[in-house]
Amino acid sequence: MNNKKVKECYYCVNNLDVDYKDTRNLRRFVNFYMKILPSARTGVCAWHQRKLAAAIKRARVMALLGATHK
Repeated sequence: MNNKKVKECYYCVNNLDVDYKDTRNLRRFVNFYMKILPSARTGVCAWHQRKLAAAIKRARVMALLGATHK
């Protein structure tokens, strides 16, 4: 039997929009090395994963998020 809990999309469940200015929320979806985590690990749906990747990249360009962990 497969007893794994099905992950639900954080943005769909809470009815939120992905925003590059919300760095506290974006940090949940990057690891220690500031790499974008895959949707299989975070449970984000495909539509929000694409929006999330664009927002993280945009926040890096605007220097709101660091490009590396140092």
